[in-house]
Amino acid sequence: MQVEEGLSCKEDVKLRERQEVNVRRELDSLVTQMHSSGMRYEDAVREFKKQYLREVLLAHRGNQCKAAEELGMHRNTLSRSMAELGLHLAEVRASLKRPPRSERPVFNAARQIYRRG
Repeated sequence: MQVEEGLSCKEDVKLRERQEVNVRRELDSLVTQMHSSGMRYEDAVREFKKQYLREVLLAHRGNQCKAAEELGMHRNTLSRSMAELGLHLAEVRASLKRPPRSERPVFNAARQIYRRG
């Protein structure tokens, strides 16, 4: 557990507890929405798994070995789960790529200044 800068261990624990309460509250709300919209249990579980795996993969920049380690599973199990859920590593990695230089806000502003000057 990494203590945030400037917080004591006790304060860090309290912060994490508040965050967990907020996450649980958001999850409860999401489950209520899914149920009231008529989403089937299998579909809800499938969507949760897919989003959770995608988030962990993004956190590890698409590295399956590191993601699998965090998830507590073997890399082959992660790959199989991804295939079953229709989660493709190429899609995950594509979302990590930076936009072309011409589409970056800083680049566009710098280019305009350069052209004026």
